[in-house]
Amino acid sequence: MKHLLSAGDLSRDDALRILDTADELLAVARRPIKKLPTLRGRTVVNLFFEDSTRTRISFEAAAKRLSADVINFAAKGSSVSKGESLKDTAMTLQAMGADAVVIRHHASGAPYRLAHLEWTHGAVINAGDGMHEHPTQALLDAFTMRRHLGDLQGKNITIVGDILHSRVARSNALLLDTLGARVTLVAPPTLLPVGVDTWPVETSYDLDSAVEKSDVVMMLRVQRERMNASYFPSAREYSRRYGLDQARMNRMPDGAIVMHPGPMNRGMEISADVADSVRSVIVEQVTNGVAVRMAVLYLLLGGAAEEGDA
Repeated sequence: MKHLLSAGDLSRDDALRILDTADELLAVARRPIKKLPTLRGRTVVNLFFEDSTRTRISFEAAAKRLSADVINFAAKGSSVSKGESLKDTAMTLQAMGADAVVIRHHASGAPYRLAHLEWTHGAVINAGDGMHEHPTQALLDAFTMRRHLGDLQGKNITIVGDILHSRVARSNALLLDTLGARVTLVAPPTLLPVGVDTWPVETSYDLDSAVEKSDVVMMLRVQRERMNASYFPSAREYSRRYGLDQARMNRMPDGAIVMHPGPMNRGMEISADVADSVRSVIVEQVTNGVAVRMAVLYLLLGGAAEEGDA
């Protein structure tokens, strides 16, 4: 792998290699000194054209724990806000010697243009492009599931909510299918995308029946900032039919867990008592995100670093 653009690009062996590597790197977070020298002398650029807190900080922490130099580039207040194109921005970063570019962009497909048009010679990692994909989120979700459930082969994963606008849902559907899990998407008909019948998933409008057979229930944020129409009658109605509250959580099988990629709308898609319950692994997902992103950077750049040092 030279780039990580889509969860669908990963074979089962690729995915397991990343997850196994992340398992080893998670131990670094428990050390008094949380650093490895693996990527010393390498430069990682966080190129964010959309607002983000946890993803950008997670990638920054991952790169720094591997001793890479990190450049954070935010579109607001930069040359981009003055009209500079993605190509010119990328070529400027390349001139600075970027070994990896972590890109989040509001336009679906932007990471592909960056990688395949060779505007940068470094590795390109998709940190979320439009409503398309977010592969490292899917990897950290799978990593978290695996730590609680073991092998995901045959496990039932239910993803609930705003599937239409969710890049997390698409990446999870692709990766979890590769890992052998059975994925069910639950949403109002208005929040399921056109073409979802081609995805490797089942779909349902009934959350109550889905939770009873789920090993994992993953709630998605209602992305109001992407909505340009009324996709459901009211927030109260949405929460009543598609929100995860204590009563629904109690119907989940023993050992089943609750997940959310964040940030959460408490009281909308998930109640506060569920978010803070012992079944919730939402905070753990954040910790695991750093280990998984360390693994991705290590596998994309580590071999190159060792070659260069030889």
